[in-house]
Amino acid sequence: MSYSCTSRGNSQDSSSAKKPSGNNPGTDAGGTDGGGDGSPEETMKVKKGCNPTDVGVPVTTEEDLLASAVITPEDVLGLQKITENYLCSPDENIYNIDFTRFKIRDMETGTVLFEITKPPSTDKTGEKRDVDPNAGRFVRYQFTPAFLRLRQVGATVEFTVGNLPIENFRMIERHYFREKLLKSFDFEFGFCMPNSKNTCEHIYEFPPLSEDSVREMILHPYETQSDSFYFVDNKLVMHNKADYSYNGGT
Repeated sequence: MSYSCTSRGNSQDSSSAKKPSGNNPGTDAGGTDGGGDGSPEETMKVKKGCNPTDVGVPVTTEEDLLASAVITPEDVLGLQKITENYLCSPDENIYNIDFTRFKIRDMETGTVLFEITKPPSTDKTGEKRDVDPNAGRFVRYQFTPAFLRLRQVGATVEFTVGNLPIENFRMIERHYFREKLLKSFDFEFGFCMPNSKNTCEHIYEFPPLSEDSVREMILHPYETQSDSFYFVDNKLVMHNKADYSYNGGT
């Protein structure tokens, strides 16, 4: 069974949540629609990202969170810099959430800026192999300087879910340049059915950057970094990381 949704996020205004972008024309008041293949479509609930200092979230440190038995959304919103370590192990993903495709596009022109699909597994022997437990948790992006001028970017993610239903699936993504928080996004996926395939497009609305910031980010590749935290029922179950270069083509 497949689901799709579209959402918007904004790192600047935390006063209210944006409504879904409404590109599912057949959606009824309950948020479901009969898709072309007979399966329903869902529209995702969304919260805007915001700077924790604006909303009174207590400051936290990576060391504090690594010592915690449970990490909540409020915990990671209090972080003041990029993490050096993963805050949870892959074993925390008891829901078998597996991201299988990711695409970034410019919302103004529709130009695809990045796309990657996870290859199907070729191991049919059933034998256990020595695999890096953190494989697949880190992505390195290389964009041109023009990316920093974009105001709105759509990120489409496709993921599958295992045998357990997922309640209140939420992602918080925080972007930093060096130790400065650039933007924080907060998206709610809502409920995901067991054994489902889901496709969501998150609409990122970027705040304008100063010319000095743009120049520094171009001159210092991969010093722009992000943490992506995934929660189920307010408990951290996945943590992915990425870094970015903006000097491609120069």
